[in-house]
Amino acid sequence: MNRKIHLTDLSVKDYKKTWDYQSELLQQIVDIKIDNRRNNNNNSTPNHFLFVEHPHVYTLGKSGDMSNLLLNENQLKEKGATFYKINRGGDITYHGPGQIVGYPILDLENFFTDIHKYLRFLEEAIILTIAEYGLKGTRSEGETGVWLDVGTPFARKICAMGIRSSRWVTMHGFALNANVNLGYFDNIIPCGIRGKAVTSMEVELGKKVEIEGVKAKILKHIKTLFEVEEFIIS
Repeated sequence: MNRKIHLTDLSVKDYKKTWDYQSELLQQIVDIKIDNRRNNNNNSTPNHFLFVEHPHVYTLGKSGDMSNLLLNENQLKEKGATFYKINRGGDITYHGPGQIVGYPILDLENFFTDIHKYLRFLEEAIILTIAEYGLKGTRSEGETGVWLDVGTPFARKICAMGIRSSRWVTMHGFALNANVNLGYFDNIIPCGIRGKAVTSMEVELGKKVEIEGVKAKILKHIKTLFEVEEFIIS
């Protein structure tokens, strides 16, 4: 099993271009796996992890409801935002400046073949990361992502998650609200869940966080949870 991960920070990149890039990486891994099985080869499959920040964009998962987008085409343009219906799980979410987006493109056969466990590990990495800033993140039963004050009238989501997998290869991932402008969430029903708020590390802490420091902590916890041998910087 190959437990090394190629790490790439794409900085600021268009959502569609990043989606296409993820798809290319996933297909490369799937092609190796198909070749291995057809020809009885034993070539190792690579793993990738992308960090990125997107310009303003709303994305709707494959089972999502269009009515959860509260803007029409002209209003999207006025907001300087784009919209895509995509192939991950989950409903609607927002990506934008000040948000830490992570896309693991992993061959889970290098780690473990359990999608539920994979999602719980991604959540745990974020829970452990924000705990280092004094924030108590938790899970909300029946919902993916990381929340604060679950079970109270003040429950609010700080990190959204949605994935896709093909032949145990993952794509899409998580979006942690670090210093993001939360006003953009007012234009959707986040994750299709009415009556629950969205928050950010900046709002909760009363100050902006240093993005690179948060990324480093996320990687530290992913390395431990997934027993990653090494991150190879690309």
